[in-house]
Amino acid sequence: MSNHAQDAPLMLSISGLRGLVGKSLTPTVAARFAAAYGTWLYSNRPPDHDPQTPPTVALGRDSRASGQMLEAAAASGLAAVGCRVVRVGVLSTPGVAIAMDSFRGDGGMVITASHNPFPWNGIKPLRYDGVAPPPEQCMEIIRRFKQDDVVYADVAALQPIEDCTDGIKVHVDRVLELVDIELIRGAKLSCVVDSVHGAGGDEARALLDALGVKLTHLYAEPTGQFPHTPEPTKENLVELSRAVAKSGGADVGFAQDPDADRLAIVDEKGTYIGEEYTLALCARHKLGKGEGVAANLSTSRMVDDVAAAVGGFVVRTPVGEANVTAGMRDHGTTLGGEGNGGIIDNRVSQVRDSLIGMAYVLEMLAAEKQSLSAVVASMPAYAIVKDKADIDPAVLATMPQKMQDAFADQTIDTQDGIRVDWPDKWVHVRPSNTEPIIRVIAEASDEAEAKLLVQKVRDVLGL
Repeated sequence: MSNHAQDAPLMLSISGLRGLVGKSLTPTVAARFAAAYGTWLYSNRPPDHDPQTPPTVALGRDSRASGQMLEAAAASGLAAVGCRVVRVGVLSTPGVAIAMDSFRGDGGMVITASHNPFPWNGIKPLRYDGVAPPPEQCMEIIRRFKQDDVVYADVAALQPIEDCTDGIKVHVDRVLELVDIELIRGAKLSCVVDSVHGAGGDEARALLDALGVKLTHLYAEPTGQFPHTPEPTKENLVELSRAVAKSGGADVGFAQDPDADRLAIVDEKGTYIGEEYTLALCARHKLGKGEGVAANLSTSRMVDDVAAAVGGFVVRTPVGEANVTAGMRDHGTTLGGEGNGGIIDNRVSQVRDSLIGMAYVLEMLAAEKQSLSAVVASMPAYAIVKDKADIDPAVLATMPQKMQDAFADQTIDTQDGIRVDWPDKWVHVRPSNTEPIIRVIAEASDEAEAKLLVQKVRDVLGL
């Protein structure tokens, strides 16, 4: 390994693998990781699949320039261990999971770094049920990768690599089954979508066309040349907010991230209402009496308010899609998600899905016949502040005890880092699964109080 590769981070976690292209993430690394996953897959297939047949893997990618290269490497790694590889092309992460399910695949793999900046790419493995492997299974894949514990197939057992081109239709059809198409069509809604030149533009357009929603589409083409920092946060969506405000009639603005599993929302006035509202609005619209919703520890307490209003409940989980879906299964919930704009409805798939978020918000607007800003104004308001610091092993080692000592009089949750709860606010500190940083997130009744909580944690930990 070259010196510059040694200096670049290669992130291995429950979110899969992420690295800097040409440095820590090369075609060789991609092929090795795919081969490790493919080998693991032989003993982790659906119970009703014939163990004598080769595992079938759906392989897709987002639109990054490095995607085609890494897709080819991953396909080679999977094929080398005897897997049947079905390439689904440029497709959202939920689209890959749904395509896999449509042809009863044994697993899936997405070449994506989600919201990470352009120099990054990654590999996200999926189980047969569309879920990212839970922690113990993910650690086994990582062990095989690190130790090169791979079983290559004999030449006679190698399978041809195939292509599938109907992923967009399969995804959109699955979403349309869960909304009242005619209600939305009758409302004659209009929206602006920023697809950030990622993988989700074609899927978003197909969905909105089917729903009869007038679309102004920013950065629709899947070129991978991100026009702004691709994470769908307020500072990165100035152009979307401006486009909605100047549209003269748009009811809502939507922003996807590069693999289209996250959704941020702008109201009809061009005001960024944020990623935190995605799950809260969808739960407000779809959660029935006594039903539950799963959300990670870093998600706004708006979901608690929404659930309480219908006599429902909230399942809190560690951060990470695999953890949320595990909580959904364990507690029998249909809805789940995260405060990063991720909404999951397991009737579609067990993956965060921006198309589900769009469809549910549009159906809500059509049903309630009031503006999005009015809907948001009717909900309890909180201020959430998200901060980060470079990761420091010494800080991580002392973090649990320092936090427990500093906040001993409060309610503490240690499922994932440390979350501290007061009756009217909370703060959560944890190492990121996808970047070499420590995240500090706080929520309170106003921004000043949330910032004070973040600073208090920084002071306690010496960040």
